[in-house]
Amino acid sequence: MDLLALADFTLVARHGGFGRAARAAYRPKATLSRRVAGLEASLNVRLFERGARELKLTEEGRALYERAGYLLTELEETTAAIASGGTQVRGRMRISVPLLFSQIAMGRLAAEFALQYPDVRLEVTTEDRSVDMIEEGYDLVIRVNPDPDETLVGRPFLRDRLVIAASPTLSRVDHAPVPAVVRDVPQDDHWSIVDAQGEASMAFEPVLRLSSMIMIRDAVRAGAGAGCLPISLVGQDIATGRLAHWADVPGSDVALWVLYPTRRLVNARVSAFLDFLKAAFPTGACEELGAFLGT
Repeated sequence: MDLLALADFTLVARHGGFGRAARAAYRPKATLSRRVAGLEASLNVRLFERGARELKLTEEGRALYERAGYLLTELEETTAAIASGGTQVRGRMRISVPLLFSQIAMGRLAAEFALQYPDVRLEVTTEDRSVDMIEEGYDLVIRVNPDPDETLVGRPFLRDRLVIAASPTLSRVDHAPVPAVVRDVPQDDHWSIVDAQGEASMAFEPVLRLSSMIMIRDAVRAGAGAGCLPISLVGQDIATGRLAHWADVPGSDVALWVLYPTRRLVNARVSAFLDFLKAAFPTGACEELGAFLGT
């Protein structure tokens, strides 16, 4: 495939027309038109629907534009990095982060990284779904206990676990269900716990059903009921006496992993972000996240 023709196609698609692309790039309109026509002929598909006043991407054109734009940018940045010795930390970097981690930590992490590396155009999206890093153009993803994937490599950078916590004003009555703030998803009516007496089951009666751990933590702080929460969210509250630690949840250990595609060279941006996470959380212990959050 003619890379110059592909670059001209993405230029026209980005600007929405041959005339606007020609003016933006100081290129002859006829040259852009000829290159795009040649690309369409080589692929045997129409990439644009040419109307009297506007130019629209066809379905095939949109698919090519979404992939080619990212790949051409990556190629340009790779050649620039090679020319500069491969050490410049610059360019666009896209990261996908799960909801809870993005809510509690990613804003501050992103800001600190951006201040440290001002030439990186960092883009962070929040989603708990599994993403296709290659198809969707991500450089890194952060995931909780990810399934094995031979197309990805990475390492855990943080660990966490669940505890049962409640306001000190809330008391437990033997054999009676405790009032609880829970997630708004189907679940059992008891928690499996480990406390000073050993393994047990703690029955609960939901008084609130909320959709995020942050809301649950805040409701538990307010005394609405007990909650099953990550120690990173409530560790400081427990240490200061704001919340009481009722029990641990066995088998609840989780690990946050940072992952990237195996078939891509690790560029300077990715290496810098991996080092940045290591510096932020040197041992990966859940206490480090709690201290970082300052909650």
